Amino acid sequence: MDRHFTATIYLLHQGKVLLHFHEKIRRWLPPGGHVEPNETPPEAAIREAKEESGLDVAIFKEERFWLNFPNAASFERPYLCLLEEIPAHGNVNAHQHMDMVYLGHPVENPIPTDLPNGFQWFGPEELLLIEKELFPDTREILAALLETIPK
Repeated sequence: MDRHFTATIYLLHQGKVLLHFHEKIRRWLPPGGHVEPNETPPEAAIREAKEESGLDVAIFKEERFWLNFPNAASFERPYLCLLEEIPAHGNVNAHQHMDMVYLGHPVENPIPTDLPNGFQWFGPEELLLIEKELFPDTREILAALLETIPK
């Protein structure tokens, strides 16, 4: 089975998380996509967030130990790694995503309110309204995150 590296970023701000409605699969998801050649997973997460939402973002560092030497430098550690089963669709065979999941936040202040169509900030109460339009893994990640997001 083919496997592809991907990167996802849950963007957090004032007790809410940014999601977009994916029309093809009819689910709410965080920004993310495939890691391009010569791109690190954190670079991919930041790029995908910008391409999809228009927001400039930064990743929360999960590293417990950070190195910066000419021969070896740390880069942002994922919050979570997932092996995701992607079913066949159209001319694309079933495959797996090796997803590096990051936590991040917008760097612009104030946050732009003119988000692209399909993007919305959700707090715990609003997430209850879309619960059936979330994948089980997304729902579980959001439940864990919303307990710790600063208000």
